[in-house]
Amino acid sequence: MSRPLILRSQRLALLLTLTLLSRAAGAWNSFGHMMIAAVAYEKLTPVAHAHVAHLLQLNPDYPKWVSHTAAEERDELAFVIAATWADNIKSEPGYANDGDRPSGPNAARNIGYTDRLQHRYWHFIDLPFSTDHTPLARPAVPNAQTQIALFRKTLSSPGASDALKSYDLVWLLHLVGDVHQPLHASSRFTHSQPAGDEGGNLVSLCEKPCRNELHAFWDNLPGNGKRAIVAIRRANHLPEADAKVAAVDDERQWIHESFMIAQNSVYIPPIGTGPGPYFIDRVYLRIAHRVARDRLALAGARLARILNETLR
Repeated sequence: MSRPLILRSQRLALLLTLTLLSRAAGAWNSFGHMMIAAVAYEKLTPVAHAHVAHLLQLNPDYPKWVSHTAAEERDELAFVIAATWADNIKSEPGYANDGDRPSGPNAARNIGYTDRLQHRYWHFIDLPFSTDHTPLARPAVPNAQTQIALFRKTLSSPGASDALKSYDLVWLLHLVGDVHQPLHASSRFTHSQPAGDEGGNLVSLCEKPCRNELHAFWDNLPGNGKRAIVAIRRANHLPEADAKVAAVDDERQWIHESFMIAQNSVYIPPIGTGPGPYFIDRVYLRIAHRVARDRLALAGARLARILNETLR
């Protein structure tokens, strides 16, 4: 086989891998969020464990989460699956898509499970940057940062109802993971994309009509799968987060970390300026997997820390 044909075959194999990785939609994907929750669950104190076990039983999907599950496994499986709830309601009947940008007074409300809005804009914060001096736009409010702060406050409030705390808990399980994904904390503004690239969603990794974007590539780095038990096992192979870094409990700092990682480890060659398409090489793939593993482990450790503190 000639060298050009070998290289072409290798490139096709890599593109096939990326295409398979991009099929699941989410922030990380469901598998990544379950891995983060699995890391956190192992670090919960007995008191926090009892609180979350009780609160999760108030979620309307709880019976589905624990069906056909042994009693001794229900608490962990419910906790791990609950981390995917905020994404799952995007496709569940009865929940309204109120857009990707906040609009009106209902965008920031916190009323519990009677709220049937999907609140997609709670999943991210578009901190802006530019490599060519394109004017920047401020992040919309509410966003992931404002909601994490709100939900943490509710969980620690003695006056909040358990029903509201349950709703805020499942959102918090998800959003802590979201903001550790670099492209959930950044948007690049360039001359070719003056309104921003929406966290890499407008950066293509293949020719149209392929639907493989930079954001989807990073979301799916943890791997595919829907089974919580597999995610739990995979989480055991994540590196242990540095204790000093995991002790940082300010969500603004978590977001700033992701923002800097986006600039230093996401928007790097072969990713150029503009909408692409670009083709991921093996060096970029290796860097991305390392960053993703570290962020997943760190998100899990920080999630456990804030639950242990707020649910004392």
